[in-house]
Amino acid sequence: QVQLVESGGGLVQVGGSLRLSCVASGRTFSAYALGWFRQAPGKEREFVAVIRWSGTNTLYADSVKGRFTISRDNVKNTVYLQMNSLKPEDTAVYYCAVYRGGGTYYDPGNYDYWGQGTQVTVSS
Repeated sequence: QVQLVESGGGLVQVGGSLRLSCVASGRTFSAYALGWFRQAPGKEREFVAVIRWSGTNTLYADSVKGRFTISRDNVKNTVYLQMNSLKPEDTAVYYCAVYRGGGTYYDPGNYDYWGQGTQVTVSS
């Protein structure tokens, strides 16, 4: 069992930055790939980024590539999402989750142990 708690969301103006954190507890954190997803009102949950256990392999959605950076600290059991140059379309609830394997990183159905989410609102 793994428990995830996200934080760092808030209200920011267009072009601003936020850093989200996801703290994990429970099983060995460093063994897992961890992903960030987001869900806007009335839309499906969509993939944002994922980082493998080593921290050296990352993957991003095209919509955030070059603006967002995912990283992890296995000592602190924390994964981060640095979000720069924010746009109104980035407004959503952001979730972290543990990748359980067996399929594409883009599919939320391949993840377990979701956090409760943190709201990010980008105002124009």
